[in-house]
Amino acid sequence: MNPAALKANAKFMNPGGTIIYDSDTFDEKHLTKANFKTDDPFTECNLEDYFKIAVPITNLTKESLKDFGLDNKSVLRSKNMLALGLICWMFNRPMEYIEKYIRTKFGRKPGVADANIKVLHDGYNYGMNLQHMAPTYIVHPANIENGTYRNINGNYATAWGFLAAAEKSGLELFLGSYPITPATDILQALAERKDLGVKTFQAEDEIAGITSAIGAAFAGDLAITTTSGPGLALKSEAIGLAVMAELPLVVVNVQRGGPSTGLPTKTEQSDLLQALYGRNGESPVVVLAASTPSDCFWYAYMASKIALERMVPVILLTDGFLGNGSEPWKVPVMAELPAITPRFAKNTETFKPYGRDAATLAREWAIPGMPGFEHRIGGLEKNAAGTVSHDPENHQVNSDIREQKVQRVVDLVPDLEVCGDDDGDVLVVGWGGTYGHLISAVRELREEGKNVTLAHFNYIKPLPKNTATVFGEFKKIVVCELNLGQFASYLRNELPQFSYHQLNKLKGLPFTVNEVKESVNKLLGE
Repeated sequence: MNPAALKANAKFMNPGGTIIYDSDTFDEKHLTKANFKTDDPFTECNLEDYFKIAVPITNLTKESLKDFGLDNKSVLRSKNMLALGLICWMFNRPMEYIEKYIRTKFGRKPGVADANIKVLHDGYNYGMNLQHMAPTYIVHPANIENGTYRNINGNYATAWGFLAAAEKSGLELFLGSYPITPATDILQALAERKDLGVKTFQAEDEIAGITSAIGAAFAGDLAITTTSGPGLALKSEAIGLAVMAELPLVVVNVQRGGPSTGLPTKTEQSDLLQALYGRNGESPVVVLAASTPSDCFWYAYMASKIALERMVPVILLTDGFLGNGSEPWKVPVMAELPAITPRFAKNTETFKPYGRDAATLAREWAIPGMPGFEHRIGGLEKNAAGTVSHDPENHQVNSDIREQKVQRVVDLVPDLEVCGDDDGDVLVVGWGGTYGHLISAVRELREEGKNVTLAHFNYIKPLPKNTATVFGEFKKIVVCELNLGQFASYLRNELPQFSYHQLNKLKGLPFTVNEVKESVNKLLGE
């Protein structure tokens, strides 16, 4: 609402947009502080043709709360409520829900709640007095399926996906983790669910977090560990142990800007190659990626299903944008979720620690306390009977099997679907949390008559089995990701018969729709 905010957000404005700004802050002091060179910031930001509404937000807030006896700092904190009230008027939104939220949030501070509600209504009433100056809109209810809906963010959706998987599989849930931004909310959400039998362990470091989860997997729990990019690096040796021991483990990486401490509160997609290859030796794991805050639930559930049924570690990639972002979510019916059947050992006479199912190559899961199933597993290479083996041929065979076991998970992976035509000029390819911006850009391009389609990936390793068929129907492919080209490199390795253009961004920010459209239009013009 001030000059600095105007400068930061000008590039995101769509043509014909409306700008509401706090006219009390557009003075020489604030313009200089925001590094404007003239007294006309709108011209400097190329915003001359936008609809601008000047509102004295600061002074209106002070006037609204002059009788509340609040200090100046507390008064100015309420400015956003005045702006929210004005927005509610512009979009014809009822304020009952907001009032209820304020009462709940400031339940122990009724004076603060009363002040915010007073400013909220004054902002709404100010909007009514602007009828001849400000546009108004009516947002009709969404056309959605019947059901129970709630708002949810990605980290809570991830936590609840694991809760559902634990219930469906009949296992107890164990989470061993070390707090790290932006993944900590998953640990906190699950720590609140002791009523559902959840066991959470806040470890002293990342290594202790994952090794405690590996111990829980050995003991027969649905075992989870959560982290972000730097923590995934620290967990790499232990992930290799889970690969060698062939234990079901889910590792969640809520990606952030890197390297090192990097940008803890910003989003990025630069941990993909670390998830795929970031371990010593040949250490294949299944890699999944969620696309929206709400579908973090589904991919947490599917990561658990794959780990438990195929006896393989699974890495689930989300990111800061998804983890902290929120959206409406239809609460699923447990009976409609797919079954999860852990591969518990059943026959003592035929059991071998590394005996395998012929179709899936998954070994059986024997846990301590099961009479007749005593065995040895660990980080050393072994033969089928669990005996340590340094035989070269055995190591070659087992390495091939571990890779093939991951590749055979493809029978649990749905075919890749596209948004748009099945063939055309340009296929926009994305993965994970870029979905919202990519689908918006593709829809706008299609409305403009462009022959553009989106293929968005949630299953990274293994890729959907029809990926090559889909790619082969398009003249050009552009891979869009928030890194320097990691998924594009992976696709060149897996599907080298195609040429890949790239759109890459590494600013700690999501794509904008205009950035994607400009890149695609450039390809169309070549």
